Amino acid sequence: MRIFLALIIGIVVGAAGLWYFSSHEGQARVHSAGAQIQDAARSAGDAVQQKLKILDLRTNDIMADLSRTGRVVRRKAREAGEAVANATADARITAAIKTKLVTSHDLSALSISVNTTAGVVTLSGFVPTAEDISKAMLLAMETDGVQEVISTLQVKPKS
Repeated sequence: MRIFLALIIGIVVGAAGLWYFSSHEGQARVHSAGAQIQDAARSAGDAVQQKLKILDLRTNDIMADLSRTGRVVRRKAREAGEAVANATADARITAAIKTKLVTSHDLSALSISVNTTAGVVTLSGFVPTAEDISKAMLLAMETDGVQEVISTLQVKPKS
């Protein structure tokens, strides 16, 4: 009897949900939520692209530097004069960047080595694309205390 009652309640709730979402008001709410999500995603994407442009971390810039010198160096202009002299601060910076790499869905913390000396972060290892070099450098540059980021990351496509 309980199973039959649960089945009837499930059918009623399902029919009510179907009716609501097929009504004009339900469709309008779903469309509105979808539009808001698209706008938020577009804004976030535009903000990231703007930062990449300002810091010269676009894929073409990375590839040009790699082909010219074999490494990529970017500096934060407003903080270039401030030096981090404390070894504890360097360890904190390294730990913060490694934590960001571990939580990143796009980057592998195991294939990227991070070393910090006086606020200068060096990234080394291998990544599948030049775009991943940009992402890793942006992630490092957005960490408090970082004065400069040097990347010797090499592109090694996944097999």
